[in-house]
Amino acid sequence: MKERVTENKIVLIVRRTRLDELIVRFNTAEQARFYVEHLGADFSDYLTEDSRYKYAVGEAERILSRLGRLQVIDRAFVPNFIFGGKDTVVVLGQDGLVANVLKYLDGQLVIGVNPDPARWEGVLLPFSVSDLGRIVPEVFAGKRRIRAVTMAQATLNTGQTLHGVNDIFIGPRSHISARYTIRIGERAESQSSSGVIVSTGLGSTGWLRSILAGARGIVSSVSGRRVKINDELSFGWESDYLYFSVREPWPSKTSGADITFGMITADTPLTIVSQMPENGIIFSDGIESDCLEFNSGTVATISLAEKKGYLVT
Repeated sequence: MKERVTENKIVLIVRRTRLDELIVRFNTAEQARFYVEHLGADFSDYLTEDSRYKYAVGEAERILSRLGRLQVIDRAFVPNFIFGGKDTVVVLGQDGLVANVLKYLDGQLVIGVNPDPARWEGVLLPFSVSDLGRIVPEVFAGKRRIRAVTMAQATLNTGQTLHGVNDIFIGPRSHISARYTIRIGERAESQSSSGVIVSTGLGSTGWLRSILAGARGIVSSVSGRRVKINDELSFGWESDYLYFSVREPWPSKTSGADITFGMITADTPLTIVSQMPENGIIFSDGIESDCLEFNSGTVATISLAEKKGYLVT
């Protein structure tokens, strides 16, 4: 066996495929096939995706094991995994996997790899598996451009914290109204809404974009004229500010709808005080299972995180 080029540690992050998830649910691939095809769906797409991903994992392991000390980690174990300060992290998956890994790191460099370019667009996945033999040594030698990513942070008065790479949601666990007091700068208001979304620059083309598109459509329809949205609201990954948006605020005798959108900076964090006896939560990047409880009396301060993510480009 060929010796490793270096003793640098490489952590390869992988995930289950849709087929893997179906097999967990139905015990065998044949039972999964029966279920999917019984509903009229195409099971061959699950097989193709699984085959391509497993092949990409095998090739990535083969290349990376020659370049350094390789450790392969399933995404499910990332929240509890202890990364070394000098580890190089290779993420093999969709954009969402890159974002979910970044928030658990503290300065480690991340290489995003697209396992199936024909299937995934991969904004955060600039490299293919075949690039790894060239890219990783350049990273070790400090010859690759690194792009910083600003994160959001939710800090509770209980001492708990949560980071968001794309966005943070503050609100109800299900389709009920969230009750809270919101404060930004000198302005404060009691509100009842579907929750509050905080977006980073990296996430500004995601959830924030859909919120703005909906708002634009409503205003255009009501006013009878087409309304344009400022392109600057899709802002840079390294921007030193965040945007918040209140979803479906309900104006009533006890709740207002004046503080619905704005910018969060280092000098003007967003503060939200829960008035929900139960089912209040805060989660980030679409992972509701990894959440903080946000019930009556809990105070959440949403601000720019001190740490940043670092993507190899």
